[in-house]
Amino acid sequence: MASGLSSVVTVEIQGQQFPIRTSLDAAYVQRLAAHVEEQIQKVSRSAPTADMLSIAILAALNVTDEFFRARDVSDAARTTLAERAEALEHLVDAALALDAGATD
Repeated sequence: MASGLSSVVTVEIQGQQFPIRTSLDAAYVQRLAAHVEEQIQKVSRSAPTADMLSIAILAALNVTDEFFRARDVSDAARTTLAERAEALEHLVDAALALDAGATD
């Protein structure tokens, strides 16, 4: 995703252009902007009389909710994986101990 060199990527959100200085891949930055646009459109449809600032804040809350939920799932998976690895380590240790006892 990151190229190391900084460049300016211009994205369009709600008809406004925003120059973004970034070291990220331009296509990735465009995908980010498209996701923001999608969230703004979703909020706009559900609250058609809201002002743009309120819509932007609600869209930001939706994106943050997505991030927190994904992070929680990732953390839970990481914990489960660590627990399984520890259980496997105990099984291997037990098997090795049995094998060592059989050869004595």
